[in-house]
Amino acid sequence: MIVITTPTGGIGRQVLDNVLDALDARDDGTAVRVIARDPARLTARARERAEVFRGSHADPEVLGAACEGADQVFWLVPPAPGADSVEGHFRDFTLPLCEAIERQGVARVVAVSSLGRGVAKDAGPITASLAMDDRIAATGVHYRALCPPFLMENLLGQAAALRDTGEFRMAYAADRVLRTCATADIAATAARLLLDDTWSGRADVPVVGPDALTPAGMAQVLSEVLGRPVRVRETTPEAYRASALRFGASEASAQGLADMASAMDAQGFYGAAEPSTPDTAPTSFRRWCEEVLRPAALF
Repeated sequence: MIVITTPTGGIGRQVLDNVLDALDARDDGTAVRVIARDPARLTARARERAEVFRGSHADPEVLGAACEGADQVFWLVPPAPGADSVEGHFRDFTLPLCEAIERQGVARVVAVSSLGRGVAKDAGPITASLAMDDRIAATGVHYRALCPPFLMENLLGQAAALRDTGEFRMAYAADRVLRTCATADIAATAARLLLDDTWSGRADVPVVGPDALTPAGMAQVLSEVLGRPVRVRETTPEAYRASALRFGASEASAQGLADMASAMDAQGFYGAAEPSTPDTAPTSFRRWCEEVLRPAALF
């Protein structure tokens, strides 16, 4: 039995699709459960193939029921722009999981975390996700933390700006390498681990794309893919915070994003020192731009 959280989200949806594809090919009877706040957002295939538990995976009753008899769990704490505390938000999700692991006997958990272990300090949601890893691993469950750097999909929120102004903003030095990763690679790696019952213990699994691009280099790739000049405009963590507040984020959430941006730039844990991992993250930034961003930016 495999349990998948966030099955309608950007990563969870792809994990579910990959797992169902593999199980259709294997036809070994492995069952799948999903936890969804709004089951109507699931695909028809998912509703047909998976047992659906309606609610939040932060709800101990919902999570406990979904994990009854489960062997593997895919875990992702969703963003919460309105949260009163970044650390509290991660804790409120993670503690019910730890309880479910101990009560239901879950064997393995695969979670989305972040690069930065042992390096990232006061980094908002990055620090909170690393603390999540420690809490889950402390239960004794076999655990794999998927550790990506900056997600390429973060740029989708600026697709309209790229189309209208030829510009994207980043609270990071334009001339420093920023490692990236496509969510499709995170999902593929998660699915492989969920379908494998031979691994044990605790380990981080870096998911780092093949590029060593600076934001200025990313702008050059975007210019070539979109067929128009694109430039990056450096912004500040404070401006990032103000923008998040304008879009309705809570003070705590907006400050967490600003802290993350400051830490990324100052501490370098998404920088050139991190090697690429072709086995887990083969998608190049150019390929992602061609297949994902260009259709979004040119609609």
